[in-house]
Amino acid sequence: MFDVTARLTYKNVPTWHRDLCRVCENIPIVLCGNKVDVKNRQVKAKQVTFHRKKNLQYYEISAKSNYNFEKPFLYLARKLAGDANLHFVESPALAPPEVQIDMAAQQQHEAELLQAAILPLPDDDDDDVFD
Repeated sequence: MFDVTARLTYKNVPTWHRDLCRVCENIPIVLCGNKVDVKNRQVKAKQVTFHRKKNLQYYEISAKSNYNFEKPFLYLARKLAGDANLHFVESPALAPPEVQIDMAAQQQHEAELLQAAILPLPDDDDDDVFD
Protein backbone atom coordinates (compact mmCIF):
# COMPACT_ATOMS: atom_id res chain seq x y z
CA MET A 1 0.00 0.00 0.00
CA PHE A 2 1.25 3.45 -0.82
CA ASP A 3 -0.05 6.93 -0.10
CA VAL A 4 -1.18 8.82 -3.24
CA THR A 5 -0.35 12.07 -1.43
CA ALA A 6 3.30 11.08 -0.80
CA ARG A 7 5.52 10.28 -3.80
CA LEU A 8 8.18 8.66 -1.67
CA THR A 9 5.78 5.90 -0.65
CA TYR A 10 5.17 4.97 -4.30
CA LYS A 11 8.90 5.05 -5.00
CA ASN A 12 9.29 2.45 -2.22
CA VAL A 13 6.80 0.00 -3.77
CA PRO A 14 9.41 -1.89 -5.88
CA THR A 15 11.57 -2.47 -2.81
CA TRP A 16 8.61 -3.61 -0.71
CA HIS A 17 7.47 -5.95 -3.51
CA ARG A 18 10.96 -7.44 -3.89
CA ASP A 19 11.26 -7.99 -0.13
CA LEU A 20 7.82 -9.60 0.05
CA CYS A 21 8.54 -11.93 -2.86
CA ARG A 22 11.84 -13.00 -1.29
CA VAL A 23 10.10 -14.05 1.92
CA CYS A 24 6.81 -15.35 0.48
CA GLU A 25 7.12 -16.88 -2.96
CA ASN A 26 4.11 -17.25 -5.19
CA ILE A 27 1.46 -15.51 -3.09
CA PRO A 28 -1.32 -13.27 -4.40
CA ILE A 29 -0.44 -9.61 -4.02
CA VAL A 30 -2.62 -6.51 -4.34
CA LEU A 31 -1.24 -3.01 -4.67
CA CYS A 32 -3.36 -0.27 -3.10
CA GLY A 33 -3.11 3.48 -3.50
CA ASN A 34 -4.57 4.90 -0.28
CA LYS A 35 -5.88 8.37 0.63
CA VAL A 36 -7.71 8.95 -2.64
CA ASP A 37 -10.10 11.16 -0.65
CA VAL A 38 -7.36 13.80 -0.27
CA LYS A 39 -7.41 16.66 -2.78
CA ASN A 40 -3.67 17.25 -3.26
CA ARG A 41 -2.83 13.97 -4.89
CA GLN A 42 0.90 13.68 -5.68
CA VAL A 43 0.93 10.28 -7.45
CA LYS A 44 -1.09 10.64 -10.66
CA ALA A 45 -2.81 7.76 -12.43
CA LYS A 46 -0.35 7.73 -15.34
CA GLN A 47 2.52 7.38 -12.88
CA VAL A 48 1.11 4.23 -11.27
CA THR A 49 2.62 1.58 -13.54
CA PHE A 50 4.30 -0.87 -11.17
CA HIS A 51 1.24 -3.14 -10.93
CA ARG A 52 1.16 -3.44 -14.72
CA LYS A 53 4.84 -4.33 -14.90
CA LYS A 54 4.43 -7.05 -12.28
CA ASN A 55 0.91 -8.14 -13.29
CA LEU A 56 -0.60 -7.19 -9.92
CA GLN A 57 -4.15 -6.19 -9.12
CA TYR A 58 -4.41 -2.49 -8.22
CA TYR A 59 -7.11 -0.65 -6.29
CA GLU A 60 -7.47 2.96 -5.29
CA ILE A 61 -8.85 3.12 -1.77
CA SER A 62 -9.62 5.51 1.05
CA ALA A 63 -9.44 4.09 4.54
CA LYS A 64 -11.05 7.20 6.03
CA SER A 65 -14.08 7.16 3.72
CA ASN A 66 -14.27 3.33 3.34
CA TYR A 67 -14.07 3.78 -0.45
CA ASN A 68 -13.20 0.45 -2.14
CA PHE A 69 -12.22 -0.85 1.30
CA GLU A 70 -13.43 -4.40 0.66
CA LYS A 71 -12.05 -4.83 -2.86
CA PRO A 72 -8.47 -5.90 -2.03
CA PHE A 73 -9.75 -8.35 0.57
CA LEU A 74 -12.31 -9.86 -1.80
CA TYR A 75 -9.67 -10.18 -4.54
CA LEU A 76 -7.26 -11.96 -2.19
CA ALA A 77 -10.00 -14.23 -0.79
CA ARG A 78 -10.98 -15.24 -4.35
CA LYS A 79 -7.36 -15.97 -5.27
CA LEU A 80 -6.66 -17.96 -2.11
CA ALA A 81 -9.90 -19.95 -2.41
CA GLY A 82 -9.45 -20.47 -6.14
CA ASP A 83 -13.03 -19.31 -6.68
CA ALA A 84 -13.59 -16.26 -8.89
CA ASN A 85 -17.27 -16.25 -7.91
CA LEU A 86 -16.66 -16.03 -4.17
CA HIS A 87 -18.46 -13.12 -2.54
CA PHE A 88 -18.85 -11.75 0.93
CA VAL A 89 -22.31 -12.51 2.31
CA GLU A 90 -22.22 -9.70 4.85
CA SER A 91 -20.68 -6.28 4.87
CA PRO A 92 -17.84 -5.86 7.33
CA ALA A 93 -18.57 -3.88 10.47
CA LEU A 94 -16.74 -0.71 9.50
CA ALA A 95 -16.39 2.43 11.53
CA PRO A 96 -18.43 5.27 10.07
CA PRO A 97 -16.54 7.21 7.41
CA GLU A 98 -14.41 10.02 8.82
CA VAL A 99 -14.51 11.91 5.53
CA GLN A 100 -16.65 11.91 2.42
CA ILE A 101 -14.96 11.17 -0.87
CA ASP A 102 -15.55 13.46 -3.84
CA MET A 103 -17.00 10.86 -6.19
CA ALA A 104 -16.81 13.11 -9.26
CA ALA A 105 -13.08 13.63 -8.71
CA GLN A 106 -12.55 9.94 -7.99
CA GLN A 107 -14.44 8.92 -11.12
CA GLN A 108 -12.09 11.22 -13.05
CA HIS A 109 -9.08 9.49 -11.42
CA GLU A 110 -10.53 6.07 -12.27
CA ALA A 111 -11.03 7.18 -15.90
CA GLU A 112 -7.40 8.36 -15.98
CA LEU A 113 -6.33 4.96 -14.65
CA LEU A 114 -8.22 3.21 -17.45
CA GLN A 115 -6.64 5.52 -20.03
CA ALA A 116 -3.18 4.98 -18.53
CA ALA A 117 -3.67 1.20 -18.61
CA ILE A 118 -3.71 1.18 -22.41
CA LEU A 119 -0.55 3.26 -22.76
CA PRO A 120 2.75 1.47 -23.33
CA LEU A 121 4.73 0.88 -20.19
CA PRO A 122 7.75 3.14 -19.75
CA ASP A 123 11.08 1.47 -20.48
CA ASP A 124 12.80 3.12 -17.54
CA ASP A 125 12.75 1.70 -14.06
CA ASP A 126 10.35 2.98 -11.43
CA ASP A 127 12.90 5.28 -9.79
CA ASP A 128 12.40 7.88 -12.51
CA VAL A 129 8.61 8.10 -12.23
CA PHE A 130 8.56 11.67 -10.95
CA ASP A 131 11.44 13.24 -12.85
